[in-house]
Amino acid sequence: MFELTGFQRDILYCIAGMDEAYGLGIKTELEAYGDTEINHGRLYPNLDTLVDKGYLTKSSLDDRTNEYELTEEGRRLLAERREWEAEKLSGTLDN
Repeated sequence: MFELTGFQRDILYCIAGMDEAYGLGIKTELEAYGDTEINHGRLYPNLDTLVDKGYLTKSSLDDRTNEYELTEEGRRLLAERREWEAEKLSGTLDN
């Protein structure tokens, strides 16, 4: 997970929570979370990087739309991150 940017990590979390993860839907979810506009020139290269790293698969929904899905490696990566976060935050939120 350390080789990923925070934006790439947010993309993975976003896709994990979506039934159908396609570019415009991912963009909308990220914009709602970050309260900022995400341009195509930022989103799609990062999606391609995550596909290249083996964390996502990309398939065609139609002639213009690709769908993205977490791979087992992507799910494992998110699970490890959640465990690490829980360990680091244990006890600190109760104070």
